[in-house]
Amino acid sequence: MARRRRQFEVFSMAFLDCMSCGFGAVILFFMIINAQVKETTEKDPSDMMAETKKIEIDILDSRKNLVLAKNTMEQLESETDSAEGQIAQIIALLEELRAELSKYDAETLATIDRVEQLQSDIETLTEEVKRLLALAAEQEAEGNKLREFKGDGDRQYLTGLKLGGRRTLILVDRSASMLDDTIVNIIRRRNMSDAEKLGAVKWRQVVASVDWLTAQFQPGSKFQIYMYNNKAEPVIKGSDGVWLDADDGGQLDEAVRILRRTIPENGTNMRAAYAVASALTPRPDNIILLADGLPTMDELTTSRRTISGRERYNLHYRAIRELPVGVPVNIFLYPLEGDFEAPILYWILAFRSGGSFISVSRDWP
Repeated sequence: MARRRRQFEVFSMAFLDCMSCGFGAVILFFMIINAQVKETTEKDPSDMMAETKKIEIDILDSRKNLVLAKNTMEQLESETDSAEGQIAQIIALLEELRAELSKYDAETLATIDRVEQLQSDIETLTEEVKRLLALAAEQEAEGNKLREFKGDGDRQYLTGLKLGGRRTLILVDRSASMLDDTIVNIIRRRNMSDAEKLGAVKWRQVVASVDWLTAQFQPGSKFQIYMYNNKAEPVIKGSDGVWLDADDGGQLDEAVRILRRTIPENGTNMRAAYAVASALTPRPDNIILLADGLPTMDELTTSRRTISGRERYNLHYRAIRELPVGVPVNIFLYPLEGDFEAPILYWILAFRSGGSFISVSRDWP
């Protein structure tokens, strides 16, 4: 039996075929890479340049700021060294002064006893002279006084108060704050009867002060008394804008009687009070202001229930613009709780106008 021959399928690839395929793949890969490189190189580089320039400018600014900071630090260090040197010089000078003072104190201690003895003798003689001069002046003035006021001992006398002048204007605060020294008691008394208000100790003191002032007028002089709260009006009705004769004791007594029957009420309008001084013709040559605090309003009416210290400060300076220039303002300031700026502001007003400032004690006059 014959054996069948097996058929073989032979697949063979020549070496050149493999090399051709590989070389073609390399060429294709090179073409792809070349296309990408060309696309990258053809892009516009201006955006990158602008960003680079911006970064360079920021770096320059930062370096400039760093230099300025270094210069500032060097300047501060120089000033600190200079200040420390000056402080050291001042300390050394103070030590020298202390040493000199100690030396002078040691030299003068030996003479203090003798000087004190002489001063004691001089003071005794001076007090005696003052007493004799006061007695003589009192006896001489008794014949010139238009009215009599009986004070408690020597407390009725004040030094530094200028009561001279041919025309004296007295401005009397009759606002609700004149009922008492404290805010609580002012509110409490404001709701009391009229008799209780008229009996307020502070208001009686204000009236007594006016009584004392009118007793100091000189014969032949003129006067006018205005009271003010939210508005200003003359104490003697019908005398608005008119100067009264101080020689007429009846008018002075009537003014004091009217004040005793006047009830303190409403706010404090200093602008209206000062405007009186400018409206009088001829103008006053002496103004006496009786007040207890800064103004709370500058119009006839106000809808505000509270006011701050800064606002009262501004109202004060707006009000003093109404005062005539060159007229001394003598101020009697009565105590009031919480109005801390009033004493210094009224003292400045008295000082600049050439007047005097008096902080009234509770037992004067």
